[in-house]
Formats: sequence, C-alpha cells, structure tokens
Amino acid sequence: MSNVVVLVGNPRPGSRTGAFAIALAGRLGAGEPRVIELGEIIAVSLDAEPARPTHPQPDAWDAVAAADLLVVATPSYKGTYTGLLKVFLDRYPAGALTGVRAVPVAVAGSPDHAGATAADLLRLLRELGAVATSAVGVLESQLADGAALLDRHASRLTEEFAA
Repeated sequence: MSNVVVLVGNPRPGSRTGAFAIALAGRLGAGEPRVIELGEIIAVSLDAEPARPTHPQPDAWDAVAAADLLVVATPSYKGTYTGLLKVFLDRYPAGALTGVRAVPVAVAGSPDHAGATAADLLRLLRELGAVATSAVGVLESQLADGAALLDRHASRLTEEFAA
C-alpha cells in the first residue's frame, strides 16, 4: 500500500500512542506514512469556545479520505476516544471513507478501556464507510514490549487484509 496515513487523536503531539501507530503503519504499508497529529492542527479550549484549527492543513481531511491504509490512533479518555478525534471525524458524512482500509488503535491504562475504546472507534470508522475488520487495543504497560507487540498485531492484521 503506497498511500498510508496515520491520524493521531492525542492532544499531545509526539505521544506514545502516535509512536505506536506510526510504527504499526510502517509494518503494514509501503513507504513512509503521512502523519496527521490532531494536537498540532486543532486547538481545544476548556472554556465555551469550540475546537478550531490552529495550523491549517486543509488537505488533512482529503488525505484521510484518499488513504489506501488509514491508521487511526487515540488514547482512551474516560473509556472512549478523544473529543479531538471526534471533532475531526465528525466533519465527514456517513460513507465518506468508503473503500478506505482502516485500522483503529486505542491505547489505555486498563483492559476494559482499551477494548471499549477500540470497539467504539471501529464502529465509528465503519459508519463512515471504512473497511475495518478489527481494532487494536493496547495497554499502556504493553508499549514497553515494542517490536514483539507490533509484530503480533501486524501479523494478525496482514492475515485479515489478505482474507
């Protein structure tokens, strides 16, 4: 796959969630993925102001919709994906990602939150039309396993893609 995009929903650019997703995309796709760090392009205020772009990347939405492989990564916040990611994905109408092969990735502190967040993100991506066979739920404590963890998930996903 030549057009690989990693969409990182962590408000902190350079997060472990993003690093895991970028490494996973590298194992699944060909070439260097395009990385879209939502924490760099959307500002979120805790007051009454809505989320708004801070560093315009008008092609970010187009890049996601045109991806051959889209890896969408989020930490689990209160048992679900981040609001930042939801704000970004809500700009697409139902079916807008039809034909895009997608891998939802959730990183959480507990198994329940990892599973719930991954499942919620899988449902959201399917609602948008993405071809998403399964999700990747990872515990923060597992991130230290590095290559072994990445290899295990990449192997499973490669088999699913081939089926």
